[in-house]
Amino acid sequence: MRKLISDFLASSDQLVVVGTARNGQDALAKIKSLKPDVITLDVEMPEMNGIEALKLIMADCPLPVVMLSSTTEMGAENTLTAMELGAVDFIPKPSGTISLDLHKIKDQIIEKVVAASGVQVSRLASRQTKQTLVESPLNRKPKESHFNQLHTSKVWSKSKEKIICIGSSTGGPRALQHVLTKLPASIKAPILVVQHMPPGFTKSLAVRLNALSAIEVKEAENGEILKRGTAYIAPGGFHLKIKNERNNLVVQLDQEEAPRKGHRPSVDVLFESISILKDFDKIAVIMTGMGADGSKGLVKLKKDGNTQAIAESKDSCIVFGMPKAAIATNLIDDVENVENIAHSIMKFMV
Repeated sequence: MRKLISDFLASSDQLVVVGTARNGQDALAKIKSLKPDVITLDVEMPEMNGIEALKLIMADCPLPVVMLSSTTEMGAENTLTAMELGAVDFIPKPSGTISLDLHKIKDQIIEKVVAASGVQVSRLASRQTKQTLVESPLNRKPKESHFNQLHTSKVWSKSKEKIICIGSSTGGPRALQHVLTKLPASIKAPILVVQHMPPGFTKSLAVRLNALSAIEVKEAENGEILKRGTAYIAPGGFHLKIKNERNNLVVQLDQEEAPRKGHRPSVDVLFESISILKDFDKIAVIMTGMGADGSKGLVKLKKDGNTQAIAESKDSCIVFGMPKAAIATNLIDDVENVENIAHSIMKFMV
């Protein structure tokens, strides 16, 4: 596995492999002498596993870390723990702990390591927010907002039914924790979430966020009717679409439509689906992530209905790609640090 990964990374003209390590203890010693820009770290290692090594790396010599993980339930749990501890991103192994078919994800490994090299280490510290997890943003003094009136010419009715839709990618699990845990259980809208994750990981993410949140958080199921105060996370491998059936909003999971820009679920697909719902006002949120997923869907949301759009600021993003592309459309109403996004959402709900 070490040989395969090293060969893949060395094949890129953007990367040089300065060393490999047999386990977490070996890695810690070599990091101090070799001073790498990025580390790839396997969750499953002898003597000191990836989680324990990551804790020490982030405490002693913080660096961008990309985790490799198996797609088992335990692997997914460990991966989410790693994200919480400060890992930038993760790559699922295609076939278990020893994946000799690792060539299937060669391009993904290179792409994520290159992206990690541009992440500011100061943004990687573990953000412990459990003391304020269910605090309603309405109960604290709002911080200064970057809200503007450029795109609010349509009447924003406080009495009209609302739908909240959120898109995120690299760094998204921690960003979602910041946002969803600060929304009150009484929020009068369903929340639809697309987080770029492969199958096997989104359910664990939903379970973890549900345990921390006042709202209900769950992995979306095909055919279920949306409820207020519930966040629905698109399952990995499926596009999440919403259709109106007899005045009920119903989840439609689609595995037939091809990935968009390499993503299924896709933020663009969700936003386009939501744009068709004429009897609802929408709140669209685009947070940290590589690429531009969500920007085309945002254009359609704005064109076809009444939408307020929020983008995460560069100051708090792990990767500023998706919010940057959204801001470039000139259709964003609010640019906020991640800790203020829940308040920005609630501003449009009351």
